[in-house]
Amino acid sequence: MQFKPLILALSLAFSPVVHAANLGDIYREAQANDTQYAAARAAYQAGLEALPQARSALLPNVNADGNARYNDVRTSLPNGDTSSGNSAIDLNATQPLYNKASSVQVQQAEEQVKIVTKQLELAEQDLILRTAKAYFDVLQAQDNIGLNRAQKAAITEELAAAKRNFEVGTATIIDTQEAQARYDLTIAQEIAEENLLNIRLHALERIIGKPPAALDTLADQAEQAALIDPIIRKLSEAHPIEEWATRAEEGNLNVAIQRYNKTIADEQIELSRAGHYPTLNAVASYRYGRNQSLGITLADINTALVGVEFNLPIYQGGLVDSRVRQAVANQEKARQDLNTALRDATLNARQAYLNVTSADAQVHALERTVASTQLQLESTRLGVQVGVRTSLDVLNAQQQVFSAQQRLAAARYDFFLSSLSLKAAVGTLTADDLTTVDQVLRPSTAAK
Repeated sequence: MQFKPLILALSLAFSPVVHAANLGDIYREAQANDTQYAAARAAYQAGLEALPQARSALLPNVNADGNARYNDVRTSLPNGDTSSGNSAIDLNATQPLYNKASSVQVQQAEEQVKIVTKQLELAEQDLILRTAKAYFDVLQAQDNIGLNRAQKAAITEELAAAKRNFEVGTATIIDTQEAQARYDLTIAQEIAEENLLNIRLHALERIIGKPPAALDTLADQAEQAALIDPIIRKLSEAHPIEEWATRAEEGNLNVAIQRYNKTIADEQIELSRAGHYPTLNAVASYRYGRNQSLGITLADINTALVGVEFNLPIYQGGLVDSRVRQAVANQEKARQDLNTALRDATLNARQAYLNVTSADAQVHALERTVASTQLQLESTRLGVQVGVRTSLDVLNAQQQVFSAQQRLAAARYDFFLSSLSLKAAVGTLTADDLTTVDQVLRPSTAAK
């Protein structure tokens, strides 16, 4: 029964596409199918309409209307019945000549278009990070299963050896029981890891809209080092941590959005004050009317008008002054929101930078740890042969090796995710950055 989750996981991982997919391939599928990103694109298209809607208030407004009426009067008087009708068509046009409020609203709409543009870029960055995380989560779960199987195979050998030694009288039943307990624990861990792989495959499927193909996996340590070390040197030497913080203040997308919001808030004060300003419109109209009685046309009326209309608000019960005070308060709010975004951006950039350098240091340290634990395992096995170590010592040494290998794999994935997060913190993350990650990915054995 414990192999059913693995069968499901493998069926999701390897069907229906034969060829493996790298991170760039998965991201392109996410762009086409992720519902969250699709919603962001729709919101962007809707937001673009704010500008033509605002500009319409400064363009000519033309409308036409008409009416036709028939009156039928019946009375008890001789010859008192009458009937009549009239009809009219009106055509009116208005062209604003001066309207401060409409002009300010156009300026605000221009800023709103900039905001929705940045929001779409932010959604793209979010999609890159979500896709990369889901991708590496699957790889990490696959790594854990592979390590767990290797550990199970090693424990199986120790269990068989303990049973043989017990049968010939060179070991106690305790050694067998210890090995059996470790074996049973490994089986339980394998079931949990297979379930986790299923969950992560479904999480990736949610983003790309279909079961993923077999995913490319990380290259070996030597290839990774050749590609990662130049990246680290570029990060630490060309751009020290404080420079990354400065770049975040200038390029972070959330900061840019808050700057545009601050500009809109500034313009809102002027828009509120425009309630005191006059408006001036050019107007033109044409009216054609006809009156009839008993089927006889009495008169045709044609009226044309051209002129200007001027309006000056005098007093509106304090409404304009109240709106100005409200706009000033909202301006202060926008200023504080901008300051918050700036602080968050610099903090996130510093944290991402430290995460990158920390993950790199952990990778190197854990590589040495894996090597040292493997040497320890070999020494422990030799100690068993000479009688100074027990099978329990071997099991513990094996556990340390597999634990170090698992932590090393996780640190490698953390390095790449932190690198992408650092680019996002300064607003420069694009799909091209996934090409760097793809350079350290190789087709998995299962996909060949």
